[in-house]
Amino acid sequence: MHTLTFARRATVVAVSLLAAATVSTTAFAVVVPPGTTLAAVQELTRNNGSEIETLDPTNVETVGGSNVSRDLFQGLTATAPDNSIVPGVASSWEQKDPTTWVFHLRANAKWSNGAPVVAADFVYGCQRLVDPKTGSPYASTLGTFFVNGDDIIAGKKPVTALGVSAPDAHTLVVKTPFPVPFLPELMSYGNVGPVYKPAVDKFGKDWVKPGNMVNNGAYVLKDWQVNNKMVLEKNPQYWNASQVAITKVTYLPVEDENTDVKLYESGNNDWVYQLPSGTYARYKQQYPKDIRNGSILAIRYYALNNQDPLLKDVRVRKALSMVIDRDVLSVKVMADGQRPAYSIIPYGIQGADPIAYDWASWPMDLRVAEARKLLAEAGVKPGTTLHFDYNTSEYHKKMALFVASEWKTKLGIATSLDAMEFKVLLKKRHEGNFQISRDGWNADYNDANTFLTLLQCNSVQNDDRNCNPAVDALIRKGNDASDPVERKRLLTQAAKLAMDDYPMIPMLQYSLVRLVKPYVGGYSEKNAMDRFRTEDLYIIKH
Repeated sequence: MHTLTFARRATVVAVSLLAAATVSTTAFAVVVPPGTTLAAVQELTRNNGSEIETLDPTNVETVGGSNVSRDLFQGLTATAPDNSIVPGVASSWEQKDPTTWVFHLRANAKWSNGAPVVAADFVYGCQRLVDPKTGSPYASTLGTFFVNGDDIIAGKKPVTALGVSAPDAHTLVVKTPFPVPFLPELMSYGNVGPVYKPAVDKFGKDWVKPGNMVNNGAYVLKDWQVNNKMVLEKNPQYWNASQVAITKVTYLPVEDENTDVKLYESGNNDWVYQLPSGTYARYKQQYPKDIRNGSILAIRYYALNNQDPLLKDVRVRKALSMVIDRDVLSVKVMADGQRPAYSIIPYGIQGADPIAYDWASWPMDLRVAEARKLLAEAGVKPGTTLHFDYNTSEYHKKMALFVASEWKTKLGIATSLDAMEFKVLLKKRHEGNFQISRDGWNADYNDANTFLTLLQCNSVQNDDRNCNPAVDALIRKGNDASDPVERKRLLTQAAKLAMDDYPMIPMLQYSLVRLVKPYVGGYSEKNAMDRFRTEDLYIIKH
């Protein structure tokens, strides 16, 4: 048995404060460099990339939604700026056996209404995730890691059969169907966090609206103006409130990158979500102290509807993927440090290796010749039109125009492009109402399973609708393996087998290039999952 008990990682150092500052020198959880003077007003405005789909932590599935949810709700564990796992509501935990984990909750954790956060709140949150009545898009993605989770999602067992129990108010026991070495990291995710049942019972789906929401994170919801802004303010009931520096954070839902930068330059935004494509070099020279660029565990890819009459033929899917010159896309078109991707498994993820297709090293003329041969065999003639959906963004538009040009000039295939709001695109993908769509996936935890969920037959996140039972069997066998080397071999094999059927087109491994004001302290480019909590940040005097 290996016991994992954590003390707080950050050591608070003395700082110079303005006389007007109301926080004490011993109050910060953030790591403040010696001699740093903090601003009297601790407020942050950051762009979130788009309007979020929901504030219900059980149903959040997008990066933007998770960013906000991370401030409003806290799970058993949390993710530090360097991506290490630190205590959240649980002050410590231990693994009793390969499939049993015990989490010990801190006694001073409270809901925003002052009620204590207890283990039963986590049981309810996890049961709500897998309950078919909830319809969470993350049910199969995370529910499979709990005993009976898959059967409950399929309606074969009641939610009370889930392998999550509370023997007392401050102890939570989690049973997994196979060894899950990354469970502490997984339990940092909001979808398996606590939910205050009385609020849900009283307000139904409106429980997440301002004035109704009861949450347990470092911030509370003050205002939500859809497609304008969302304002969160410091939660006085948060168990670690005395160590939270920033008192207010405003999230902007700006999808257009150029508008995002203009807001930044005018002083109305401290944090650009993503720079427009091809502008990295210019802004790096113009704002050398503001530029941020770090590779993250995420893949940009194009979803292919494998049930579509044209795309159901694997030869067509392979041909479309073969002719895209990802090196040109990476270096010349986007020019922001992203690396070409041929696998759904990104570099740096634990549990599996990325494997490129053999043809990735071929000269382009050979790739084009083979692709044309495949299309001819499939009966696809030049002049055929593909329909491509993407969320409104100059960045995604530029990528789409490049790929459309590749297909046109090399294969004689036309592409009809359709831009829409992100939430509309998300709905179309889940409903299967598309042919080809812009897509992307950020790691929820540092293990290959977070990407393999996109390839599994019954996964809600499998928008491609490609199903190979042999892939699912390999994933199960890999997860059952006690030897980490054998586990990695099997999960890598599963990913290769799935990708050999070309269910999707991997494009690039994310590198988020953005501008962040130099006075935003605590920002780390070591954050490989781009997961920031406002409570880990602070504003320097400027």
